[in-house]
Amino acid sequence: MISHAENLKILMNEWNIQSRGHACEACGKTFTDREPYHTLLFDEKQDFRRSDVCVGCWQRQYAEGARERKGFVSYWHGIYEAPAPAPEPIQKDTAESLLRKLIELNDPRHIPAGYILAVMLERKRLLKVKEQLVREGQRVFIYEHPKTGDLFTIIDPDLQLNQLEAVQRDVADLLEHGLNPAATAVESAPVAGTVAEVAAT
Repeated sequence: MISHAENLKILMNEWNIQSRGHACEACGKTFTDREPYHTLLFDEKQDFRRSDVCVGCWQRQYAEGARERKGFVSYWHGIYEAPAPAPEPIQKDTAESLLRKLIELNDPRHIPAGYILAVMLERKRLLKVKEQLVREGQRVFIYEHPKTGDLFTIIDPDLQLNQLEAVQRDVADLLEHGLNPAATAVESAPVAGTVAEVAAT
């Protein structure tokens, strides 16, 4: 029988970010700014895979029978936004940048903090839940960043009330000091209130 810790280890492979494609996966045509596109999400056992296609390819190849394709999980459509110019290299951490760093680390210790950050970003309407799944007995949320189209796969750590205070402290500390203690600190006063709101629910 697989333990809870082993389940988390398996699911860590799915705790990732998948960027929106800049071109149609089917025909290779580059998306233009404000162009509609379609996204399909597939479960490929080891990971989730997104597929972004243009309207023409969707109508010709996917509109009929998409749900019958092997591993099909979900589908939605969106409007492509051309990438913004690269930001300045030195920036303070925000809830979003911290979440991206935690996901990149792929460390099971940060799953509770990552989950709380994702809920905070959802409340601020910076992330939208696209799908909820259960894998290996664990609830998994697929979030989309509306502006960039990035998909975030976030594991629900099933936090108990007696665990919330410690996770709140962890999130506030990470937002204030970052993952690197020498990193530039960010203002944490408004964040603490947001984390408390999440805990209250």
